Amino acid sequence: MIRQYELVERVRAYDPQTDEDLLNRAYVFSTWAHGSQKRANGDPYFLHPLEVAGLLTELKLDTVSIVTGLLHDTVEDTVATLEQIEHQFGTPVARLVDGVTKLSRIELHNEQTKQAENFRKLVLAMSEDIRVLLVKLADRLHNMRTLQFLKAEKRRRIARETLDIYAPLAERIGIHRWKDELEDLAFSELNTDARESIRAQLARRRDEGHDRVNIIIAELTGTVHEGVCGSGGLPNAVISGREKTAYSIWRKLERKNVTLDQLCDIMAFRVVVDSIDQCYHALGIIHGRYPVIPGRFKDYISTPKTNGYRSLHTAVIGPDRHRIEVQIRTPDMHEVAELGVAAHWAYKEGSGRQPPTESRHFRWLRELLEILEHAQRPEEILEHTKLELYQDQVFCFTPKGDLIALPRGATPVDFAYAVHSHIGDTCVGAKINGRMVPLRQVLQNGDQVEIVTSRTQTPVPGWERFVVTGKAKARIRKFLRAQQRTQYLQLGRAMMQKTFRQEGCDFSEKALEGATRTFHAPTVDDLLASVGAGLLSARELFNTVFPERRLLDRERDKDKDKDKDRDRDRDKDRDRDREKDRDEKIAVPAKGRTRAKGGRDQPLAIRGLIPGMAVHYAGCCHPLPGDRIVGIVTTGKGVTIHTIDCETLESFNDTPERWIDVSWEAEVDKATAPYVGRINLMVANEPGSLGSLSTVIGKNGGNITNLKITSRTPDFFEMLIDIDVRDTRHLTNIIAALRATPVINSVDRAKGR
Repeated sequence: MIRQYELVERVRAYDPQTDEDLLNRAYVFSTWAHGSQKRANGDPYFLHPLEVAGLLTELKLDTVSIVTGLLHDTVEDTVATLEQIEHQFGTPVARLVDGVTKLSRIELHNEQTKQAENFRKLVLAMSEDIRVLLVKLADRLHNMRTLQFLKAEKRRRIARETLDIYAPLAERIGIHRWKDELEDLAFSELNTDARESIRAQLARRRDEGHDRVNIIIAELTGTVHEGVCGSGGLPNAVISGREKTAYSIWRKLERKNVTLDQLCDIMAFRVVVDSIDQCYHALGIIHGRYPVIPGRFKDYISTPKTNGYRSLHTAVIGPDRHRIEVQIRTPDMHEVAELGVAAHWAYKEGSGRQPPTESRHFRWLRELLEILEHAQRPEEILEHTKLELYQDQVFCFTPKGDLIALPRGATPVDFAYAVHSHIGDTCVGAKINGRMVPLRQVLQNGDQVEIVTSRTQTPVPGWERFVVTGKAKARIRKFLRAQQRTQYLQLGRAMMQKTFRQEGCDFSEKALEGATRTFHAPTVDDLLASVGAGLLSARELFNTVFPERRLLDRERDKDKDKDKDRDRDRDKDRDRDREKDRDEKIAVPAKGRTRAKGGRDQPLAIRGLIPGMAVHYAGCCHPLPGDRIVGIVTTGKGVTIHTIDCETLESFNDTPERWIDVSWEAEVDKATAPYVGRINLMVANEPGSLGSLSTVIGKNGGNITNLKITSRTPDFFEMLIDIDVRDTRHLTNIIAALRATPVINSVDRAKGR
C-alpha cells in the first residue's frame, strides 16, 4: 500500500511545483468516500484508486491527473457528488472525473450494444482531454492485475474487452509497457494453456542457454563500444535486453506461419546512443559485425509511427548464432517509447494546453470520431474502430511527399479516404509509382500513390469487399444506406400512389401526415421508406388514413375466403393424386436457403448468388467465412465456392464466363453451421502426441472430423486433419495454439490440394 506521504514524494520527484495540499486533500477525501467498501478479494476498496494514482505517477503525469486517479470512482460508487468534487478540487478535476464516470453510467439491454456505447463515450471523452484515457487505462490495468477474484464468465468478458479495445488504445498512445502487460494478463485468462506452453518453452530455452541474454548484451556492448572495420566505436552507448511477452510471441506464431524456434525476435536488444547520427553509426557497426536477416530492417526515425514512436529496427544472426532483434534510439526516443503521449505532455508546467486532436499523433483519434459519426449500428462502431486500432502498418506517400500510414493490406481506396473523405467518395482510379493500377491493388511500403477523382463519382458497393480501414468501411456503408433509403422512398411513394389510384383517391403526402404519429415515424418520407422496405404494407397505411375503408376491405376478405374454401374442396382430390409423385421427388432448397450439415436448412451464407442456386464448398481448398472467395458454375452441381488462391482455379482460366464474384455475408450464422478447415501437420512420433494434439484442438473449440496420415518416419508423422470451425479466425487460433505445443513440429493450413 502506498502511504500518503509516499504518493506526494513520488509526484514531487518529477514535479517540484506540485500542489501538495491538493494531493493530500484528495487522498483523505477518497479514503472517507470509500469508507468500509471492500473489493472482490476482501481488500479495502480505497487501495484500488490509490494503486491507479500510483500507476499514473509512473508516467510522470500532472497533479490534476493524479488527483483524478484518486477520485475516479467516488462519484460512481460512493455518496460523493460531482458538485462536491468541483467545489473542493476545481473544475479541471471535476471534468476529468466526470469523463471517466460516464463510461460506467450506461444501462442498455444488449451486452454488445453496451460495450459499443461505452467505447463511443470513451472516444468522445478522450477527444476532449486525453488524460481521461490515461486514467481509464490505469484503472483497467489494476483491475486486470486483480482479475482472478471475479467469476469466470466476467473474467473472460473483461479480458476479451481488454484485448480488443484497451491494449490497442495503449499502443496507439505509445505506452508499450502497459500495452504488453494488458495483453499478457488478458491472454492468461483467455488462453491459459497456450500461454503456459510458450512460457515453458521459453524457460527451457533459458535453461539450455544459461544466461544467454547477459552473454549477448556483453558481446554487443563490446562490439558497439569498439567499432568494426576501422570505424570508431560509441563508448557512451548503453545496451539492454529483454525477452518478449508470451502474447507477443503468440501473435507472431499466428501471423508469420513459423515455429517458435524460427522466430528471430523472441529476444529484443536495445542500443541507446546520444544522437540521431550515432543511431545510424551504431546500425553500421552491427551490420558490419553480424549477418543481417533480409527484410527485417525498419527505419522508424525517418518515418515515425503514428503514436510518435521512433527507432531503428534490425534483425541479425548475433552472438553464438542466435537470431536477435536490435532497436537503436536516442534517450529522447526511448522516453517516448516508454511513456508515449505522456513524454511530451501538453499539461506540464508552463506548456499551456494544446487540444490533443490538433497533434499529428492524434490523427487516428479524429478518424475514430468520424467513424462514430458515420456508423449506424453499435456493432458497426466496434467493428470499424477495431479495424483502426489493430494496425500492422505500411507507409505510403502522396505526390507532394506527405506520409500516410495505413494498415497492412490497404488499397488505394483506403489511401484516398485517409487523405480526405471527399477524395475517397469521388475516387475513380489510382496511380502507384506512376503506373495505373486497379483500385483493389494492395499497397506496399514506400509506394507513392496518386488518386484520380471525378466530381460525378460516388462510392461503389463493391469497394466494401476489399477496403480494410474502418474509416473507409464506415463512409461507404453510410453512403449505401442513404442510397438505399432513396430507393425505398421512391418505391414506397409509387406503391402508395398505386393504392390510392386503385381506391379512386388522389394521392397526397399531406394526407399521410396524421399517420406518422400512429406508426411513430418522424416524417412522411420515413413512412414511405418503410413501405418501400416492406416494413409496412401500403394497404395498412391507406386504411389508417381512411378508416372507413376497413369495413369494405373486410367484406372483400369474406368473399375471398368463400372462394378459397370452394377452391380447397375442389383441389382435395387432385392433391391426393399427387401425393405419391411428390414423395418420389427430390426436395429443392428453399429460396435464399441452403442445406447445412445434418440436413438442417440455414440462411445462405454467400452474397452475390441468385436465390435458390445450389451451392457447394470446394473440397480442394475448404473455404471458410473470412476467406476471399470466388464462385465457379459447375455442370450439374450449381455453384462451387473456392478460395481466391485455390490452385484448382487455374483450370478455369480459359472459361471466364463461369466465374461469379461472390463474398461471405457480413453476419454468417457460425453457431449452427460448422465449416471444415483442413490443416497439414507434422507431429513428433512419441507417446501422447496424438492426445496432446486432440486436446489442444478441443480446448480451442475445434472438432476433428477426419484424420489422414500422409507420411511417416521413425521420428515424425505428417498428416492432414479436417476440423469443424466457425471461420478463418477460429482456424487461425487453433493453428497458433498447435504451434505453441512442444510435440508439434510444424502446422499450416492446407489449401488448394
